[in-house]
Amino acid sequence: MVGGGQLARMTSQAATGLGVGFRVLAGSAAESAAQVSAGTWLGDYRSLADLRAFAAGCDVVTFDHEHVPGPHLAALEQDGVQVRPGGAALRFTQDKLAMRERLTGLGVACPRFAPVRTIAEVEEFTDGSWPVVLKAVSGGYDGKGVWVCDSAADAATVLANMGLAHGAALAGGFGVIAEEYVAFERELAVLAARSPHRQGAVYPVVQTVQRDGICREVIAPAPGLAPGRAAQAQELALRIADELGVTGLLAVEMFETPSGLLVNELAMRPHNCGHWTIEGARTSQFEQHLRAVLDLPLGSPAMAAPVAVMANVLGGDDADVYDRYIHVMAADPAAKVHMYGKPVRPGRKIGHVTVTGDSEDWGDGVHADPAELADRARRAASYLRWGKEDGD
Repeated sequence: MVGGGQLARMTSQAATGLGVGFRVLAGSAAESAAQVSAGTWLGDYRSLADLRAFAAGCDVVTFDHEHVPGPHLAALEQDGVQVRPGGAALRFTQDKLAMRERLTGLGVACPRFAPVRTIAEVEEFTDGSWPVVLKAVSGGYDGKGVWVCDSAADAATVLANMGLAHGAALAGGFGVIAEEYVAFERELAVLAARSPHRQGAVYPVVQTVQRDGICREVIAPAPGLAPGRAAQAQELALRIADELGVTGLLAVEMFETPSGLLVNELAMRPHNCGHWTIEGARTSQFEQHLRAVLDLPLGSPAMAAPVAVMANVLGGDDADVYDRYIHVMAADPAAKVHMYGKPVRPGRKIGHVTVTGDSEDWGDGVHADPAELADRARRAASYLRWGKEDGD
């Protein structure tokens, strides 16, 4: 797996259980996955020489991020390396304009969009209706590279910072796309897996809660989602995985609107929206990704409990996270804490907490209430961050 972040760290744990040899290409020995993976190689994912040295002897190369340059992926494939997902598929996670054009060409509903280079083009796109969303075509994640602009002045500032104020395109073409601001009811996400033999599996649709561009909570399954709408979302994720030729996991982030579902983002790797699957599903997303890229039979994506809720742990004002374990574990012994070994910085994802509604609760007449489980996960994550349960 190219990348040494928390996704690789949690994938390495699944690989251990499967008895799969697992090698990580990390930028330094201090990275999250490098701390726990015996098969750590140090190198730069932007260096073709480092990628080739890393891939030598690997049966499959996969990724915990989308930032490996496309030409490097093509070179590895020409070398005969099994790159999964392949460069042709990964292009649609690396280039938002290409992704939008491909999905709309398939008839998949997305927010209205247009490539823009000047403020005049942005104003033409909005036709006087603000706000508008500007997105960097490449390189964005966790809210970075996404700007909600309430006025032409806001948009002009973004374009100036991107070097496009006077119509100068970034290398390779358009650097920014404009999208309509969607007044959605909530955000949903679906994880689908696809193997080289085109076996597919899809997890229950989840509701995600975003604040400041960062996913803060995930509720599985999405509360109150009509069965027909849930089936539509799952079928859409499987269809996109097949149409784009994905091997491995595909995360599809969607807006639920009064008129239907709109696809917002794609990721072809384990994803934050699926961390709950470690405790909450029969097969975790990390094991499923390994099964898919190794062309093993896929595992059951069924839930292991009626409800699961995950809350991300963000960094606070100090680094004393582990000193707060005693309170969290004593207050809620059923809460599962996962920490990533990352230095604490305010607002940085450093771990997550998952709480599940035990299946036996139903027999006792106690319902696995999503709101109650979310409150428990939220309070645990808050205490780890701030040392109090009622923090944000």
